[in-house]
Amino acid sequence: MHVPYSWLQDYVALPDGTTAFAVADKLTQTGGGKLETIERVGEGLTGPLVVGKVAAIEELTGFKKPIRHCQVVVTAAAEGPGSAADPQLIVCGARNFAVGDHVVVALPGAVLPGDFRIAARKTYSRDSNGMICSAGELGMGDAVFDSKAGDGIIVLSPDSPVGADAIAYLGLDDEVIEFEVTPDRGYTLSLRGIAREAATGFDVPFQDPAAIQTPEANDSGYPVKIEDPAGCDVFVARTVTGIDPHAPSPLWMQRRLQMSGMRPISLIVDVANYVMLELGQPIHTYDRQRLSGPIVVRRARAGEVLETLDGGKRQLDPADLLITDDSGPIGLAGVMGGASTEIHDGSTEVVVEAAHFQATSIAKTVRRHKLPSEAAKRFERDADPGAAAAAAQRVVDLLVELAGGTAEPGVTVIGAVTRPAALTIPWTHPGRVAGVDYTREEVERRLHQVGCDLEASGDDDLVVTPPSWRADLRDPNDLAEEVIRLEGFDRLPATLPRASAGTGYTHAQRIRRRVGTALASAGYAEVIAYPFLGQADLDALGLPENDPRRITVPLANPISEEQPSMRTTLLPGLLAALRRNVGRGTADLALFEQGLVFHPRKDAAPVAPRLTVERRPTDEELASLDAALPRQPRRVAVVLSGLREPAGWWGPGRPAGWQDAIQAARIIADACRVELEISQDQHEPWHPGRCARLAVDGRLVGHAGELHPRVVAELGLPPRTAAMELELDRMIPAEEVLTQAPAISSMPVATQDVALVVDAMVPEHDVEAALREGAGALLESVRLFDVYTGERIGEGRKSLAFALRFRAPDRTLTAEEASQARDSAVELAASRTGAVLRS
Repeated sequence: MHVPYSWLQDYVALPDGTTAFAVADKLTQTGGGKLETIERVGEGLTGPLVVGKVAAIEELTGFKKPIRHCQVVVTAAAEGPGSAADPQLIVCGARNFAVGDHVVVALPGAVLPGDFRIAARKTYSRDSNGMICSAGELGMGDAVFDSKAGDGIIVLSPDSPVGADAIAYLGLDDEVIEFEVTPDRGYTLSLRGIAREAATGFDVPFQDPAAIQTPEANDSGYPVKIEDPAGCDVFVARTVTGIDPHAPSPLWMQRRLQMSGMRPISLIVDVANYVMLELGQPIHTYDRQRLSGPIVVRRARAGEVLETLDGGKRQLDPADLLITDDSGPIGLAGVMGGASTEIHDGSTEVVVEAAHFQATSIAKTVRRHKLPSEAAKRFERDADPGAAAAAAQRVVDLLVELAGGTAEPGVTVIGAVTRPAALTIPWTHPGRVAGVDYTREEVERRLHQVGCDLEASGDDDLVVTPPSWRADLRDPNDLAEEVIRLEGFDRLPATLPRASAGTGYTHAQRIRRRVGTALASAGYAEVIAYPFLGQADLDALGLPENDPRRITVPLANPISEEQPSMRTTLLPGLLAALRRNVGRGTADLALFEQGLVFHPRKDAAPVAPRLTVERRPTDEELASLDAALPRQPRRVAVVLSGLREPAGWWGPGRPAGWQDAIQAARIIADACRVELEISQDQHEPWHPGRCARLAVDGRLVGHAGELHPRVVAELGLPPRTAAMELELDRMIPAEEVLTQAPAISSMPVATQDVALVVDAMVPEHDVEAALREGAGALLESVRLFDVYTGERIGEGRKSLAFALRFRAPDRTLTAEEASQARDSAVELAASRTGAVLRS
């Protein structure tokens, strides 16, 4: 919400010397608004800047573009030749003004925004003692002061005072405060609401612009019928005739609209926008000559189409609330009017609509048609239904005053203003919530200030009726919040909450933290990605159509249309983070994430039950709520690219590869204290020849390896990007596994190396498992230290060299014992994997 400081002062008598910064600070302290920025209008502009009158124009020829030598009368003294009454000679290339027009003149010595200094000079063989200014040169944006102005020189109204200070006259010495408005405080989307908050904060009088006399309803107003009172509970219609269609909007109105972030268009439209900004009540105006029959508020019917003011044709939904006449839909209620009845350059008769629409209905229509508007922004935040009649009257008064119109005596008012339900609270309730001893007088004064009506009920209770503009006050704690914020958050004591004794982390929580610590210690950086994805993300991973990961849980109100579902895999978010970092110049990456994935239940209830907050839910209620939720297993995933070990004086770096992804799984298994089983597999999105199946106790827990080249190309990832994903819940044992400290033997070790030739497709894990089992109890460790392929062992074969360490706890092994254990290991490996001892 943009608030011109001068406009705000019309409604609140701020103390002398109060600045825009002080107002913003006060509203921030009381929670009345969150400051975004304060903009000084005309920043860098200094005078002399005056209103002048064009006395004569000499058209110069012989130049590449039209040039005019103008005589402009100014009454203020200026540096340079001529007296105060003599015309100033100014060279100008604009052509949208004529003799007799009033213009804005920057005299020598003035400085325009952008440090553009004005001085007397000779140009185009003529003396020029200043500059005739356009709106853009003064930093005023798209101001439209006259039908002749266009994009050129500012042409002021004939009654503008020649010689007056144009900085003050044009409002170029103002400040604009921009507040962020939270959804529950829609009333602050108006000068009325911000002024009320400022008056309360400074404890000064507030002049309510909506406190004006409005006529009673009668039967001679424009006919209106409401078929859906739930969607529209108040509708006020007024009619103004005899409007001068060429009457310009006054300068003060245009400037206020402009500083509030709206572009002046025409008088009728500007008046409607001005009243909306002033009172927070959206206004819609219809050309009465284009209306056909009575106005009807109803829901859309099948097949209806509406062309809105933006030129778009909208296929209407049966849930849309419409404004219609005998010709059909003429507007989306509370969102945007229709083109068939819009105001145009020749409109002389206007029907003014000021209505109140249901917030939820408007919000859904906006999202359904992707059609946000200033009106909808206010309605979906619960505009004040009590302001409708005053807003309609304000529009009528302005059209009569500024456009020469005549207000018809007919007044249409359908429905009645309803206030939020009364609440009964003890006057001590705000103090109990805040931990502060507020007096009864303080509580009542603050509730009065926000517009509530109070009645005593017994000795300690108050019956509080919130005002019509505060639909958010629905609970005793809402009222307590109003008292607390207005009395000042600085009154709240600084106390630490008492931590109740607990049982500490659960078994699963301890393991999850151990996993995160282990991965971080191994050089992985943790990522927390958005838990949303779309089918395009799964397409990029190359998942087949029948892949279970394509069965997702859709969101009722997704943040993005491209990602309308909850994730079934962690990889899209991790790979997006990797790609984003690579694009910013960081190529060597190792990332991990722990998080939930979501799988729909086949037998889940379509809608989760609503549980009461008045008591603790029963076990049956909790079970029914659980049954309606999707399955949410916890997973952990890593992605790697670039160098895993950096280059340096010690030698070249080592690129990350599929082996590192598998090693990450081993790190996680060690943290969980489970034995990981690794075997070859094919599973999207991994490379079919570089993909490992990860299992625990024979149960699949995940996959690791190098991503498929097509996936890498589709996602724009670095070549040979590797990844691992496993289901962490399946790796957590039912109870804590105690780690046995290794026994340290004083006996010497016996090392035996063996090189076994096997088929290239035999996994190293199978050979190692056979050696370990065959070697028996004397084996201390097995380590693969070399893999060789080449002509010496034949095509389609590989040589695996293992170091076997043997040790007895109580004696020194003989060479025969070590050799016998080695031979037993080789024999079992040969029988299981077809291994042949390499000679």
